[in-house]
Amino acid sequence: MPDSTQYDPRRLDPAHDDRPQYDPPRYGSVQYDRRQFLSATAVGVASTQLSVAALAAPSAAPPSKPSPIAPGTNTSFPGPLKQINAGSLNVGYIEAGPAKGPPVLLLHGWPYDIYSFVDVTPLLTAAGYRVIVPYLRGYGTTRFLSADTPRNGQPAALAHDAIDLLDALKIQKAIIAGFDWGARTADIVAALWPDRCKGLVSVSGYLIGSQAAGKNPLPPQAEYQWWYQFYFATDRGKEGYSKYRHDFSKLIWKLASPQWKFDDATFDRSAAAFDNPDHVDIVIHNYRWRQGLATGEPRYDDFEQRLAAAPEVKVPTITLEGDANGAPHPLPEAYAKKFVGKYVHRTITGGVGHNLPQEAPQPFAQAVLDVDKL
Repeated sequence: MPDSTQYDPRRLDPAHDDRPQYDPPRYGSVQYDRRQFLSATAVGVASTQLSVAALAAPSAAPPSKPSPIAPGTNTSFPGPLKQINAGSLNVGYIEAGPAKGPPVLLLHGWPYDIYSFVDVTPLLTAAGYRVIVPYLRGYGTTRFLSADTPRNGQPAALAHDAIDLLDALKIQKAIIAGFDWGARTADIVAALWPDRCKGLVSVSGYLIGSQAAGKNPLPPQAEYQWWYQFYFATDRGKEGYSKYRHDFSKLIWKLASPQWKFDDATFDRSAAAFDNPDHVDIVIHNYRWRQGLATGEPRYDDFEQRLAAAPEVKVPTITLEGDANGAPHPLPEAYAKKFVGKYVHRTITGGVGHNLPQEAPQPFAQAVLDVDKL
């Protein structure tokens, strides 16, 4: 386990990665209907360029297709909640599956938590994978080790956390999959530390940005979708989120996934994670940093400079998008060329919104299985 009080820039510096990367581009697009995954019938797949079969590698030991599962089947995880010191944090995380199985790191977003993967996890463990599902900084049982550490929500800090967690768990390389903040974090790790990422599954694709890009005005309709970002830029917004974080988060769930009929119990299981004492500070800093209204930590400056150049992703990647995503998100054709390794995009149909792994766990788990064979 790394010393949580030490910071080794060379260990985190992607410039020291001299391993060969995937170079030949391979693009594809397929569509999945969530309802098809909930039956025992064959899954219909439409592909504009490459079919899943054409992308599949020779069969491996784990099953190639997870068993059918209805969203909301599980309310608890097959493994216990653990704690481990990793970098500047004591991280709360779920670990499930065989200890020697291929590792998968699943990263949630805002305002969500580890329960976004409560149905995905058993599908992956049944396929022989070791699944790690951490609470991000500011969520659940994850805590800062020092009161003096800045409550920093900038993207590079979250990616740093992922690397620190892999180090603490002695995992050299993992499949990394996520959505929202988790997808952005996974993208960054894949771009800057490709030697630590065996494969990438990213909901809404390429989400790497910069403060400079965040300062550019968007068309009115696009700006309207980011209303909460502007709200968080004000003192009233921070106070309002602190006071009404439960109701605020539930509103975001409804807006981001307009066709997802989640019940109160499902929301409440996740909302408990927002009672973390650092949650409000981390969320507000994240969105203020994006607009250039808050500064980051100097130790991440080099990483942010590299990210501002919009680096390509060379590791095998599957991007996903729900057909009913009500949150701001880029179109797949806008980012396809950023993935220069083996790549396929899938649109998940059937009214799937922003919280894709919880709304459509089987297609998400399938993407993890498939990216391992690209």
